[in-house]
Amino acid sequence: MTRALLLPWCLGLIGSFLAEAALRPATAPPWRRPASTLAVHLGTWSLAFGAFVLILQRPWFALVLFLALQLVVVQSSNAKSKTLREPFLCQDFEYFLDAIRHPRLYIPFFGIGLAIGASLAGLATIIGFLAFEPSLPSRHGTGAFLAAALTIIALSALPLIAGLRRQPACSLDPVEDTHQLGLFGALWAYGLLARRPLTVPESPYAPAPAPSGRHLPHLVLVQSESFFDPRPWHGGLRDDLLSDLDALADQALARGRLHVPAWGANTVRTETAILTGLDQQALGIHRFNPYHQLAHRPVPSLVAELKRLGYRTVCLHPYAASFYQRDRVMPRLGFDDFIDIRAFERDDYCGQYVGDLALADKVGSLLDEPDNKPLFVFVITMENHGPLQLDDRAEDEARDLLAADAPPLPDDCGELACYLVHLRNADRMAARLRRQLEATPRGGLLCWYGDHVPIMPEVYRHYGEPDGDTPYLLWSSRGRGDRPQASTPLEAVQLSQRIWQAVIDEAQRAHDGWNQDHREQA
Repeated sequence: MTRALLLPWCLGLIGSFLAEAALRPATAPPWRRPASTLAVHLGTWSLAFGAFVLILQRPWFALVLFLALQLVVVQSSNAKSKTLREPFLCQDFEYFLDAIRHPRLYIPFFGIGLAIGASLAGLATIIGFLAFEPSLPSRHGTGAFLAAALTIIALSALPLIAGLRRQPACSLDPVEDTHQLGLFGALWAYGLLARRPLTVPESPYAPAPAPSGRHLPHLVLVQSESFFDPRPWHGGLRDDLLSDLDALADQALARGRLHVPAWGANTVRTETAILTGLDQQALGIHRFNPYHQLAHRPVPSLVAELKRLGYRTVCLHPYAASFYQRDRVMPRLGFDDFIDIRAFERDDYCGQYVGDLALADKVGSLLDEPDNKPLFVFVITMENHGPLQLDDRAEDEARDLLAADAPPLPDDCGELACYLVHLRNADRMAARLRRQLEATPRGGLLCWYGDHVPIMPEVYRHYGEPDGDTPYLLWSSRGRGDRPQASTPLEAVQLSQRIWQAVIDEAQRAHDGWNQDHREQA
């Protein structure tokens, strides 16, 4: 029995290091890592090998299956690093289930051909080993088999536990931690840290006396999917590409660049910063997917503060409410209603997803409801969401958005062409929201920002990567005149606090104006 297990165990350990070596960015070589990280690697492999042998009863099948799963993680990490500038984390394992539920959002970045090929190869491997490798109980007896498998599992705990206790502390920089700790060490470290509950901090919003409900402005907060201003980055686009947003910015209370905690995806990181005002330090390990914690415990939030003032609070997102557990998170943050994909028809789509103009119309219908209460609506758009390579928008439309003297887009930059067409609709959405707020007797605030830059790796290969900052603006229908653009980027949590203060200031302005009108009438 020992001989039947020893060779596949040894070869599998070597293979696990070779598979890890395929990570990009690469981990530190094993001989340059602390011994504790090597103990974690050894213990992880041994534990998985013993468990697979116990289940499959075939050591060579266990070896191949483990290495295949490890290579899936490595390939996923490489794809994530290429598109999101971040390696695979323990928190990302749940995305394998999301890829089954929402394949369009994930599989194209992994590679459709690779996904199909890996699935077929996995099926063939399973059939082959079950058919041709005899089981250990049939050769050595059930008692000896169980004793050997359980011994491997028990012995694997020794280096694993000892290594985890002595591993260097994480920096919470995923690239650095994966490099220093290795793949298994980083996965274990982040997974164990994520078990610690979030410490609920004090509210980051400055206390303020509750203004009269009659003077509170409507507030429309738009998190525009993958929105950034590509004109300075590309250099060959029309100056009026975002003319309506430019007009809003010229009259805004505040405008500038927003430093967001996400690149290409992970929308909920920016979303959490805006809705709660909690920074990366306050979130700790939960910064990578804050909604794991927010789905189970209430935290201070902009939503709850607005609700306390008397706002009706609505979240509007034209996608499945269960995605990212928003159906559980949003009520805990203080939203009265969550309007999701079920409120839209097929005619509302623009490309792959519900269009921005349909969302603007839905906001307009909410503003028109005669309940005489101030409305806070948080809009999470979808039209610009990737994968842009699957979009069917005509590139002919994008040619009109290039500057007159600009060369045509390269053949492999179809993603940018589709993005520009959708970006024009985002601009039109902003204009429509402006008109709706100007038409309401209560008046209102419009805050617009991008959650992150889009995923367009082939486009960035031609033109270089943008810096990752997105634009923001905070506009009032009462007007405020021309405001200079901030010279340094604003943190997302700072924008959250600025929105809160703007609501209080606008209510005070409305109150002062109401008093002035009554004095003049008297």
